[in-house]
Amino acid sequence: MSRHAIPTALAAAPQAARVPGYVAVARDGDGGEAVAVHGRRKAGEPAPMTADTVFWIASMTKLVTSIAALQLIDDGVLDPDQPVASIRPEFADLPILEGFDAAGAPRLRAATDAPTVRHLLTHTSGLGYAFMDADLARYAEQAAVAPGQGHLLPRRFEAGARWQYGVSTDWLGAIVETLSGEGLDEVFERRILGPLGMTDTSFAPTPAQQARKAAMHARLPDGGLSPMDFAMPAPPYFAMGGGGLYSTGPDFIKLLAAILDGAILSPASRASLFANHAGDLDCGVLVSSNPAFTRDFDPMPGSAKRWSLGLMVNPNPGPDGRAAGSGAWAGLGNCYYWLDPSAGAAGVLLTQILPFADPDVLALFQVLERAVYE
Repeated sequence: MSRHAIPTALAAAPQAARVPGYVAVARDGDGGEAVAVHGRRKAGEPAPMTADTVFWIASMTKLVTSIAALQLIDDGVLDPDQPVASIRPEFADLPILEGFDAAGAPRLRAATDAPTVRHLLTHTSGLGYAFMDADLARYAEQAAVAPGQGHLLPRRFEAGARWQYGVSTDWLGAIVETLSGEGLDEVFERRILGPLGMTDTSFAPTPAQQARKAAMHARLPDGGLSPMDFAMPAPPYFAMGGGGLYSTGPDFIKLLAAILDGAILSPASRASLFANHAGDLDCGVLVSSNPAFTRDFDPMPGSAKRWSLGLMVNPNPGPDGRAAGSGAWAGLGNCYYWLDPSAGAAGVLLTQILPFADPDVLALFQVLERAVYE
């Protein structure tokens, strides 16, 4: 991979002109890295995008939380098949939402199962997101459950019945806090961010980092972009483990490189990030119930997708270069990454646009991946 090939390929893509700005970082199998920077931090304003621009990486946080849990498994402190309620007893009180009656009241029933930590890691716990489940959205409106209060949402099904993306990793973060006796920010800094030198990754950016933040943008019906006010609440809050982090492209590639190089997990736990732990359940396809937040999303249309103990994995080779057994995921503000243990390659593309699954950003992510393997 030429250091110049990535910026050239991305800049030549017609979609680049329809994105306010991005940072892309790629790593090849020899450990070489390339950085591509384009556009401005905020549409209509002069501050240029720079490699150290800070982004809200949203659900890319889930990988960090999963690694923290796997480290506890490596330490013998956590058993992946341990019931969630044995660590967080309030989890046992969550009912299952089966729908709504004729009068519009929610039909709730008591759960009969005992979901485990493994169910949280694989998103097969029965938990969901209100913006990706119309019934949960209706329930959240009736019960006044605000974003970030995922611990107040009911489950949708018994554990293992199907795959559904949601607040499982928020609960996993709460487990990490309980077993560590520390806040999630402290655990991350002590065990992951600090050792890897990820100095621009945190739940609460400093004033200097705030000055380098990219603005969030709304994609308008005509394809244009409008800057919008956006900020995560100050920690602590329940959803930290599922989507609370801010980071930069160079920081996040350090995490991906550490995983590929076996630097922060035991060999067994590293392998579990690239192995299917969801059985025959197809994973990774998201259906929107809130078009302002996300479009429907199929990360590999027509291909099988499974879930590991922290990543979506592709059992077959991907169409743009990644090998079978690679892992990937994304963040709501149109941030995406993949890592390929067979090739030792990885890439991350960061933007700040809502709704998620923006076609132009997805096209740029495809260009990035192809350029790495070419």
